[in-house]
Amino acid sequence: MTKLLEKAIEAVQRLPSAEQDGIAKEMLRLAAGDDELEPLDPAHLHAVLEGLAQAKRHEFASDADVESAFRRFDA
Repeated sequence: MTKLLEKAIEAVQRLPSAEQDGIAKEMLRLAAGDDELEPLDPAHLHAVLEGLAQAKRHEFASDADVESAFRRFDA
């Protein structure tokens, strides 16, 4: 197991059981190579479409913004 995966599992272990189960199910789906699309919650449709439009316009987060976001997950 890689150090990064160990760190991720340690972080997940601190979450409530229901969230751990959701993450575990997704990990198993990814590991199985299941490429089936997840259903989109209609409440999130606007945000997804806006994100796709931003990507089409090449409007991406700066490296500094991405680094700042990742720092919030460091424990």
